[in-house]
Amino acid sequence: MITTTKKSQNPNPILAWEELRSTLTGTLILPDSEIYDKSRAIWNGMIDRKPACIVKCANVNDVVSAVNFGREQQLLVAVKGGGHNAAGFAMCDEGMVIDLSNMKEIEVDPKLRTVVAQPGVLWGEFDKATQEHGLAVTGGAVTTTGIAGLTLGGGVGWLMGKYGATCDNLLSAELVTADGQVLTASPEENPDLFWAIRGGGGNFGIVTSFEFQLHQVGNIIGGMVLHPMEKIVEVLKFFRSFTQNAPDELTVYAGAMTSPDGIPMVALILCYCGHDLNEGKRIIAPLREFGPPLADMIGTMPYLQQQSMLDAAAPHGLFSYWKANQLTTLSDEAIEVIKNQVLLVTSPRTMTLIEHHHGAINNVAQDSTAFMQRNSSYDFIIISLWNESEESPIHIEWTRNFFEAMKPFFSSGVYVNALFNDEGPDRVRAAYGDNYERLRHIKQIYDPKNFFRCNNNIVP
Repeated sequence: MITTTKKSQNPNPILAWEELRSTLTGTLILPDSEIYDKSRAIWNGMIDRKPACIVKCANVNDVVSAVNFGREQQLLVAVKGGGHNAAGFAMCDEGMVIDLSNMKEIEVDPKLRTVVAQPGVLWGEFDKATQEHGLAVTGGAVTTTGIAGLTLGGGVGWLMGKYGATCDNLLSAELVTADGQVLTASPEENPDLFWAIRGGGGNFGIVTSFEFQLHQVGNIIGGMVLHPMEKIVEVLKFFRSFTQNAPDELTVYAGAMTSPDGIPMVALILCYCGHDLNEGKRIIAPLREFGPPLADMIGTMPYLQQQSMLDAAAPHGLFSYWKANQLTTLSDEAIEVIKNQVLLVTSPRTMTLIEHHHGAINNVAQDSTAFMQRNSSYDFIIISLWNESEESPIHIEWTRNFFEAMKPFFSSGVYVNALFNDEGPDRVRAAYGDNYERLRHIKQIYDPKNFFRCNNNIVP
């Protein structure tokens, strides 16, 4: 049925759906379609929402038609790019899902080192296209992540120390606003909108193409070393010391996880993207020698191999619950809490990551983009993953308890892409800090009725 807040302009649902279908090049999927259930499945298996319709857009005109129809029928509207956001904002109950996953055009200009890509492109597809020319931009650490959601929320990844956040490399974007206009956002056109979409999420419209500045990235040094869990305190203290002097070309994460054969491990995961790989080998030698590790899987490899390294750890369809925040410091006390909590982990699939942020991503002024998490050296994230729905209460409780225990060490900031859907408006404000009021003002201009609200919402 068509769900509205007041009487629809077209009281006959069948006629209304046919009216929408007639405007589309793409596909209108209704609940009685044999592909409905497959089309509403997203990365997080815990999200089980049932929209009234899914519009699989083939082009910009389809997006405009869907937006206009959703506005006229007063439908709740969700937007799906890669569908990888753990909070499940790509799906809604009883409303319309505007699905961009079939919009996958990619055009690379190797001379200008730029690329224009549509919002259905996944990072694995994007990296494959740009790496054909030896080029890349900071992207997600799992290849099935969509470029759209990651970019609009800021975008962290292995190249961020050298080349900044994903949104720092955005040159322009085309988007459809709540009133159905197609606008360009760039430093020259609608600069306020361009500022807002670089970190402000999907609050201001549906981006239908992204233009990025690319960088030369050939083979890198990547991979990980593994240590036994009983050494977690020593490993995290080494990680803290080692990262304090890391060059911009080197990004290192620390992670607590379980190996495929069921052994709890502490990993140091890295990517060195400098052009002098011999210098990189020299820089990371202390990391490989420390311990020594139980396993050393570090080596020279194509950037594509590094980007797919964590895919197996986060497959599509698992149940997932996240909690995250930036740290004021990775103190001895914080390390002790992390040790005590990970020893109580309730699922062998769960990962706890500490990401080191430095260099280019932190050298941008906090008010230069809506994405403002530029001060902290460490980002802390619990990614709880499990197989069966009946296990959910156990793993969610452990995650929340861990998060509560870590609060004394948190800064005021949180990466908006890591927020879950139960955290409330105060946490959204925390993600934007002093930028929030400017974002509200821009939201008032481009989406005064909060049409785009299935997101970490900025209320106009």
